[in-house]
Amino acid sequence: MTSDTGSFVELPAQRVPVVARCDVLVVGGGSAGLAAAIAARRQGADVILVERYGYLGGLASGGLIVLLLTLDDGAGRQVVAGLCQELVERLQARDACFHPPREEWGEPNEELIERYRRWGLVWGSAPHKVRYSVAYDPEEFKFVANTWVAEVGARLMYHRWASDVVLDGERVTHVVFTSKAGRHAIACDAVIDATGDGDLFALAGEPFELEQVHPWLWFRMAGIDDVAAARAAKGGFFFRTVKPGQALMPWGAAERIDRRIDATDPDDLTHAEVECRRMVMEEVDRLRRQAPGFQDAYLTDVALTLGITESRRLSGRYVLGRDDLNQPFDDVIAVTGHWTKYDCTYQIPYRSLLPPRVSNLLAAGRCISVDHRTHHATKEIPACFATGEAAGVAAALSLRRGVPLVELDVSELQGALRKAGAWLP
Repeated sequence: MTSDTGSFVELPAQRVPVVARCDVLVVGGGSAGLAAAIAARRQGADVILVERYGYLGGLASGGLIVLLLTLDDGAGRQVVAGLCQELVERLQARDACFHPPREEWGEPNEELIERYRRWGLVWGSAPHKVRYSVAYDPEEFKFVANTWVAEVGARLMYHRWASDVVLDGERVTHVVFTSKAGRHAIACDAVIDATGDGDLFALAGEPFELEQVHPWLWFRMAGIDDVAAARAAKGGFFFRTVKPGQALMPWGAAERIDRRIDATDPDDLTHAEVECRRMVMEEVDRLRRQAPGFQDAYLTDVALTLGITESRRLSGRYVLGRDDLNQPFDDVIAVTGHWTKYDCTYQIPYRSLLPPRVSNLLAAGRCISVDHRTHHATKEIPACFATGEAAGVAAALSLRRGVPLVELDVSELQGALRKAGAWLP
């Protein structure tokens, strides 16, 4: 049989129906997209939030990466607040999260550090301090997110995948989506790319860098006799969860797969899905055989999505680099600590959300304009909430003022973010 690889087929011209229009279109319902949609709606914009799966949160829920690392600077000071802090409070109201109390943040107490290490809330090299990091339940996250979006009045559209953009000069006028119902378009005045993989800015022809990574598949087990005792016996690499008798196995709790992958290549993703799931089951079997207290344990869930830490990163109007650690920026719109380093922060400038050319597009979340080293801090869930919130406020303000995003008065943006509860220096 001969292969058709490398050949082409001609598709007939299509008239794609426009099914909705909005002021601000947020594509991607992970942490950044959730925050962007809520922030833009609270600023009075008509918002549509589109997500390819049937739940919000992305890796923060379906990926089982259920640790907010971190909301502080590693020296006891909170630097991520705003919508991320509101998320913690909403989860707390449902008894669905755990974190150190404020009076312990920054403490070098070894007993406290060991306590929180069991929850996955302490990372990096010693000497350690207690961090303001949070463990939570992913199903509660999904419920809180759905309720939150409905409460603010943003329109939610699940099960749609962004497949094209329509450009009029330097503006995106429509985003085309593919679903089981076919192709359709949404008209918009501003667009926020919160896809994680930078799908929109890539479709729009904006420059980016692409990183290959080792993927992971997190999972959880329950029915463990005593999680703390099992962990003390060093039977495996796992953490406590907010559910009794349950443990979280981060990074698959196993060896890496055989190679790095390009998370924008479906063949690479297929290979990773199969290999990671095989390795998860190997680890489950090993824990049952060897780990104290796991004899009657069972698998409760495996992440719905691969733990992809990095793929495309926008090459925007400013590329935030490792030399920018602890450096101030006049156009700072978010701040993040570093989950493995103490007493250090990155101020994220507005320019790192702006592509070079398209005038009504912003990036938010893990695909913003940073270098590979800085990405280790800005990819985390609290940082994604912060850049998403900033993008949502910026998009709404630019439409209210009738100016392109690049011409927005950043001091007005900063003022609006502070008023909404975000922390800025």
